[in-house]
Amino acid sequence: MSERPSKGLKAILGALPLTPGMRVLEVGCGPGALARALSSEIGDGNVLGIDRSERAIAQAVAGSRDEIASGRLSFRTVAAEDFVIETSEAPFDLVLAVRVGALEGRHPEAGARAWPRLRAALARGGRIFVDGAEVPRETPK
Repeated sequence: MSERPSKGLKAILGALPLTPGMRVLEVGCGPGALARALSSEIGDGNVLGIDRSERAIAQAVAGSRDEIASGRLSFRTVAAEDFVIETSEAPFDLVLAVRVGALEGRHPEAGARAWPRLRAALARGGRIFVDGAEVPRETPK
């Protein structure tokens, strides 16, 4: 699916240190607009979008058929606090979360469980970016 990123998505993309070939985990991907935009920015890299909502993941999959078929994008229904990198998956160079309550402090119990899981999914030198308002800012590991 070819779509032009909105002004907000462009701001997010511009704030991230994206490079060709990287692996990106988007937490709370919703219907997948940002995940699709990310996959087009990283060339032959890969984006995994996760969301706790089965409905959101179904929408993301339906709107991302070309990107999924190319192997650049995949989705999984899972909450951030339950995420575990699969043994067949390479670690992620970048983890991104935009307006995810567990990572912004709105749901501290979920956040306490989510942070260690996301850190464990990072490649050596990997970075985490969390946004609560406009553009993501890097979060210390």
